[in-house]
Amino acid sequence: MPVPDVPSELTRRADQRLKWKWQPTPIAGHTWDLAVATDPDAMLIEACERQDAGEEGVIDPFWATTWRAASGLDRFLDRYRLEGQRVLELGCGTGHAGISAALRGANVTLTDGVEDPLHLVRMSSHAIRDRCEIQRLRFGVDRIDGVTFPLILGSDVTYLRELWPQLDQCVRDHLSPGGEVLLSDPHRIIANEFRDWIQNHDWVYEEHSVVLEDDPDHPIRIMRLQRPQ
Repeated sequence: MPVPDVPSELTRRADQRLKWKWQPTPIAGHTWDLAVATDPDAMLIEACERQDAGEEGVIDPFWATTWRAASGLDRFLDRYRLEGQRVLELGCGTGHAGISAALRGANVTLTDGVEDPLHLVRMSSHAIRDRCEIQRLRFGVDRIDGVTFPLILGSDVTYLRELWPQLDQCVRDHLSPGGEVLLSDPHRIIANEFRDWIQNHDWVYEEHSVVLEDDPDHPIRIMRLQRPQ
């Protein structure tokens, strides 16, 4: 498979920040090249060692690989007509879910709380850059002014209890009236707690399941949230 046609300044910037590679990935019925970290396990070990040494502000690089939850959310989007829709992806990581929406015709804003994944997402989405905007968005800190989104996506963004209130507020700030939120996870125990927590915060909740061929015994959960009318 040929290397995607990405401007050299983007690849050079990524080379300066981390080790990465192209990874062919099934997305929206296509095989799409995602720019991903070469060794996410080593990055996580390094981050843990730095944290253990007392360094502050070190973020666990969970964004460095594509998780099954993103593949499940991608598959769930088959049920939607997204042509021309505004879509926001929170905690985009590799950008799998947001790129999936863009390939289905949506105009997508892909966001993450740290800069490193955004460099890779700019490369992964370069071929559809007319439908993709990439920017930093930290829950509880940043806000995209002047625009709301009928559909908000997030895969594996519910794993930290301390971020739940900020995630809740971020979604409220950016969701259009009558819009919906789709959050995916592989039935984590912590996400079970989030499910109960979010239903007590004035959201209409639905739960769906997506079976993936790689492991049919462990489906992906889709939490669909809407504001009460």
